[in-house]
Amino acid sequence: MVSMEGVSIVIPVYNEEESILELLQGLSQFLEKNDIHHEVIVVNDGSKDRTAEIIRESGLRVELIEHGRNRGYGASLKTGIKSAQYDYVVTIDADGTYHYQDIKMLLEEAVETDMVVAARTGHHVSIPFIRRPAKWAITKLANYLTGEHIPDLNSGFRLLKKNIVNKFVKILPDGFSFTATITLAMLTNNYKIKYITTNYYKRKGKSKIRPIRDTINFVQLIARTILYFDPLKIFLPVSAIMFFASAVVFFYTLFFKEKLRDTTVLLLFLTGIILLAIGMLSDVVVKTKE
Repeated sequence: MVSMEGVSIVIPVYNEEESILELLQGLSQFLEKNDIHHEVIVVNDGSKDRTAEIIRESGLRVELIEHGRNRGYGASLKTGIKSAQYDYVVTIDADGTYHYQDIKMLLEEAVETDMVVAARTGHHVSIPFIRRPAKWAITKLANYLTGEHIPDLNSGFRLLKKNIVNKFVKILPDGFSFTATITLAMLTNNYKIKYITTNYYKRKGKSKIRPIRDTINFVQLIARTILYFDPLKIFLPVSAIMFFASAVVFFYTLFFKEKLRDTTVLLLFLTGIILLAIGMLSDVVVKTKE
């Protein structure tokens, strides 16, 4: 296990009265039994149920931070990480989907790496079927844009370093896309990420995921993050498509139509040049900023 002063466990909660007590009791016993120096920070993101009351009445050594209103999953993580006293931070969801015992594996894999992700690739993975196609497509897009194989883009169970998170905090969103954004940001900036295999169980309570809206948001954030760190990955392919389209229209109308569509060809070609120029300029700005 990596040598460290201690680890901060950050748990974002929103209406998790069905699972929070069981998680905190089991987590506290596990950390004490394994002699892991720690603190547990629970960020209550404006829950409307008895979540906060259950935590206060538990008698457990837990720091409870309250958001006056529901600000989002990412906002809760940022609040918890900001309050953490240790540089090593483990984030875990409160809905019973992850086994907290895997924290030991996260700590063991933390040597010479910048983030360890508990990838949901075990023999038991309870992800609703309706979410799987979108998850697959988003992961494939992220793999292409980063040039890396990402086993799990947005697992909520991971070990991070507080000082690295602070470098990207300005671009990290307040919603569920926090985890995907920090993964993309670190990959495109050459930080080392390790993945361990973990199981993912059916959650307790009602899911906060909105499949269609959150999928659209994930695609937007992937494109936005890559544009921020490696814009040519976006502009080069789109520019190439414009050049290819102009060539196809040119030869098709030249040989198979009575009149050459010169205006369309010129428009597509110039669009390709403009996009390429914008991409190169953006890349210079990014490299200069570094």
